[in-house]
Amino acid sequence: MTQPPPSSYETVPPPAEPRMVQVRIPDRTPWATYIFLALSILAYLGQSLGTYLFGGDIVTALGVKYGPLIAEGQLWRLVTAIFLHGSILHIGFNMYALYIIGPPLERFWGAPRFVLLYLLSGIAGNVLSLWMTPAPSLGASTSIFGLLAAEGILVYRNAFLFPNARKTLYNLAMIAGVNFVIGLSPGIDNWGHLGGFLAGGAFAWFAGPELKPAGLPPLLELVDARPTRLVWVSAAVIAAILGALTILWLAVQ
Repeated sequence: MTQPPPSSYETVPPPAEPRMVQVRIPDRTPWATYIFLALSILAYLGQSLGTYLFGGDIVTALGVKYGPLIAEGQLWRLVTAIFLHGSILHIGFNMYALYIIGPPLERFWGAPRFVLLYLLSGIAGNVLSLWMTPAPSLGASTSIFGLLAAEGILVYRNAFLFPNARKTLYNLAMIAGVNFVIGLSPGIDNWGHLGGFLAGGAFAWFAGPELKPAGLPPLLELVDARPTRLVWVSAAVIAAILGALTILWLAVQ
């Protein structure tokens, strides 16, 4: 009987045990979030002061999203409405959401992209609202829904960073769903919410961070593999779409 070659008896070494490594998360001060918070609070103080001094809310009258005045050329209302609010509860809820969602998102996105995300989402919400309802509307929730969508895209596209990515996505979906249901209540502009959510999700998909670990173990840092050119192209495309929709709306009035 012949014996098998000695190599058949060689043992395969056991696989190396997985080793934990540290990944340095971007540590940026979320200045853009703080500036948006400050602008919204200052705008609300201006609204309240105008009512107290002049008996009417001049700031809201000049900045609310209102179709008939936008049709006359007051296009700035598609932007200024993002920073105005109708009550202390309204601004309190929106600023709390911005304070919770904004800083961690901005640390991954960086301030310039975060500013684009916030403004494009807010404007998109107001443009869709312009098409779908003649009612005046105001509030940062158009932008907040864009941030919510962007957070979901961030977790989905960079799941290796989040140990409970699936649970996080489920929770975000539940939060969005509940708020859309609440938005069905009278007096709430759910079209604005939907527009902000769609634009924020689209911008996040094409321009959001695509994070990769770089460096040498055990200490790694995250780098963004998303080309800067693609960020600006994505922003320009979304802005062009919003501009075209606004011009088309003006044409049919």
